[in-house]
Amino acid sequence: MKKTTEKIHLTNHGHGAQRLKRRRGSATDDRDPRNPHETVDALFDGKLRLYQSRRGYRFSLDAVLLAYFATPRRGDNIADLGTGNGVIALMLAYLDPSLKITGIEIQTGMADCACRNVRLNSLDERVKIIEGDVRMIEAIAEPESHHVVVCNPPYRKPNSGRVSPDEEKKIARHETKGTLHDFLRAGAYLLPPKGRVAVVYVAAGLAELLQGIRRVGVEPKRLRMVHSYTDSEASLVLVEGVKDGRTGIKILPPLAVYEQGKKYTAEVVGMLAGKLARGLPRQSD
Repeated sequence: MKKTTEKIHLTNHGHGAQRLKRRRGSATDDRDPRNPHETVDALFDGKLRLYQSRRGYRFSLDAVLLAYFATPRRGDNIADLGTGNGVIALMLAYLDPSLKITGIEIQTGMADCACRNVRLNSLDERVKIIEGDVRMIEAIAEPESHHVVVCNPPYRKPNSGRVSPDEEKKIARHETKGTLHDFLRAGAYLLPPKGRVAVVYVAAGLAELLQGIRRVGVEPKRLRMVHSYTDSEASLVLVEGVKDGRTGIKILPPLAVYEQGKKYTAEVVGMLAGKLARGLPRQSD
């Protein structure tokens, strides 16, 4: 029977983000003893650890998918717009030790959490967090100063759907502090010609995303649809574009998140373990 489309979450049990483990492998209490309002979660078989708000914003699978979809070259300087707790920046830094990443986050609490996560993983020399507004990108960074931009912008219009009473969640999900265009314009500003921007967005907004990317002078080059199950409608879309690039887009094989019984597919398990090769072949610029 065909399954209904659902929002894809990163679970905190089973095949998802791992809770920190004791050395002997038994699960610990996930509460940070220094802050009962946070948990300490792990990715990549415990090699990457993150503080997260217990009740506020928590990263989901779309962040993991974006980190693997992006195709930075060795030594690239990357900007992560709307970095949240820094999860994408940290994953990119872990997956390629040659990269340098700057995460930009408007929320003071989230920017502070991202800074603590950088220190927790001893990545201070390669990951920098800036508290700032992407709508004022000119005040934050120089033009054409990054080779790659990644962003996981809010998917919902300010008054659409259920608006969370939690400020962190509301800003992360709704365009209250920046629209899709604001994020794309900031990305284009940071990139030199032939620089690349990778975005994860809700599948229903694909037309708006492609129009928006081209509007800021970036040509879509790679596209991959994300489905909860192989026989369900797409929930998310991953798009990479090249600034001042030539026309021509590569449509990649779809990505299924779950097998029967809500078990992650082998590809997603490989991502969460940090054992999968990042990205797929790039389309010619």
